[in-house]
Amino acid sequence: MHLRFLILIFFFFFLFINCRAQNNQCSPSSCGKIKKISYPFSLKSDPKSCGDQRYVLSCENNITILNLYSGKYSVEAINYINHTIRVVDPGIQKGNCSSLPRYPISRYNFRQGDPYELQQWSTDWTLKLMSKTLVFVSCEKTVKSHLYIDTSSCSSNGYKNHSYVIVNGSLTVSDLDKSCGVKLTTLVSQHRNNNTNASSFMDIHNEMAFGFKLSWIPGTTPLPIRISLWDQILQDLSTYRYLILFILGAVIVGRAILGTPCLCIFLFYTWRRRHLSMYDRIEEFLQSYNNLVPIRYSYSDIRKMSQGFKDKLGEGGYGSVYKGKLRSGHLVAIKMLDASKGNGDDFVNEVATIGRIHHVNVVRLIGFCVEGSKRALIYDFMTNGSLDKHIFSKEGIDSLSYEMMFEISLGVARGIEYLHQGCEMQILHFDIKPHNILLDENFVTKVSDFGLARLCPLDNNIVSLTAARGTLGYIAPELFYKNLGGVSYKADVYSFGMLLMEMASRRRNINSAVENSSRVHFPSWVSNKFSEGNEFDFGVGTVEEVKIIKKMMIIALWCIQFKPSDRPSMTKVVEMLEDQTESLEMPPTKFTFYCSNEAPMEDLGENSSSSTWSSTQSGDNYSDTTLSQISD
Repeated sequence: MHLRFLILIFFFFFLFINCRAQNNQCSPSSCGKIKKISYPFSLKSDPKSCGDQRYVLSCENNITILNLYSGKYSVEAINYINHTIRVVDPGIQKGNCSSLPRYPISRYNFRQGDPYELQQWSTDWTLKLMSKTLVFVSCEKTVKSHLYIDTSSCSSNGYKNHSYVIVNGSLTVSDLDKSCGVKLTTLVSQHRNNNTNASSFMDIHNEMAFGFKLSWIPGTTPLPIRISLWDQILQDLSTYRYLILFILGAVIVGRAILGTPCLCIFLFYTWRRRHLSMYDRIEEFLQSYNNLVPIRYSYSDIRKMSQGFKDKLGEGGYGSVYKGKLRSGHLVAIKMLDASKGNGDDFVNEVATIGRIHHVNVVRLIGFCVEGSKRALIYDFMTNGSLDKHIFSKEGIDSLSYEMMFEISLGVARGIEYLHQGCEMQILHFDIKPHNILLDENFVTKVSDFGLARLCPLDNNIVSLTAARGTLGYIAPELFYKNLGGVSYKADVYSFGMLLMEMASRRRNINSAVENSSRVHFPSWVSNKFSEGNEFDFGVGTVEEVKIIKKMMIIALWCIQFKPSDRPSMTKVVEMLEDQTESLEMPPTKFTFYCSNEAPMEDLGENSSSSTWSSTQSGDNYSDTTLSQISD
């Protein structure tokens, strides 16, 4: 009985394979303006037998994409007679000379044995170079040379000093003027304009908009491959091996031991659990967001950038950060995430939020890496580190003036306002604190670390959370007390207020040096000083500095109102900071905060259940409650 049942199952299975093999004829594919894509090219959606796997293209937003050396290039044309393909960097906008290539590439990227080449055999059997290299440089002084073409006609190209482009594929670093540094390299077609002496930058930009050509080595099979029936059966047997094991196990083991229904449920649960693992979830997310700007690097690329993780900048609960350098010479910070912690949500949160936005006060995500348990995020390198080093260290007291501290606070406010109002989806950060505010070489503020961030629609201000998130000392009360209302963007406003108060006072809001009998929270002390009409002294020397501190303190008190409805939006906060008058009013509500954790507050985690939080405001009484009791 069992033998006949197995024979019947395999008969229908091989009948299915045979029908599939006969119907699997490779017809040309199309994507956007590229029609009849055929051998050696194929799309990712085509069967693997329909092309050479070295020449697989992808179709994203109805645009044919070629993945080349960690870059995504738009395919403009394919010439199957000359064996050439013409591609364009997606960062180039035709007619807009201020647009620059997104991906650096030069003739040095190409190695022997690569699928694509920059040269081609001509009709007289000589090698012909099809593409040439453009080198963008930034110089400290004016360079007078016919090789250096001035790009000043496009002032928004993003480079300081004097910027030029050099049309010389054989140029080396030693040939550059000593005052110049390479910022970017790209390729253009060789035949477009060979008279480089007469070219203007607009002409060169038109060449970049036209793209550059690559050649491929013609294969021995000029048409799509149709494999034999036996090869197709072997391929499908490998593809459906889990299905075969499932059928055999269900019939033989299931009926003999546990029964077919129980075994089916177990195998389905195991299969589902495996395919919903952390790595598959991350890959599924990356496939769903094809419009991500950051570049996907391999782990070997990450090792080369960091020189084998030689220069370690720091580490935290998420992992370690290393200093690195791109091929263009641009310095980056590489955050290696600890694979043993979390389920990949921190990685997905960061890529999903800052991977699609760009603002002067938000750190830029240049790229990322996902290879099994290896996960990395690549950011712009911030020369002046994080804000906490400048607020709380003795060196920081002398290095940053109050005027500069005020400008930094304004930059933080503008960055958070952009996250709340300037994107297609509202981004709630949930971890605003000095450690997550970075400063570049000009002390321009960059909001960073979006591992706890959440996305929500602009028309929906309430977000659902299963537990409190953030860092103690900066977490808004509504994340603990449900009777205050839902959690919204006002939680970030509260965290900014606590940050602003620390910047104005240059001290932590919870002072570990106070005696056990007082336990007075610093914001409460500031509020009482204002309400009693007393002035407070932080050791500043000028009247202007006193005005700056007072302004920052009043705005901070508005932001840390206990009830979310009493706090201003970040747009209003920016207006208050930019207001040149001295007409700021004190918040109408007097409040007092107490916190029983006297040690410096650390990130909220599993060991924080011993900390307690209590508050009174306008007659509302909240008793001491442990975090383990009041978190969702």
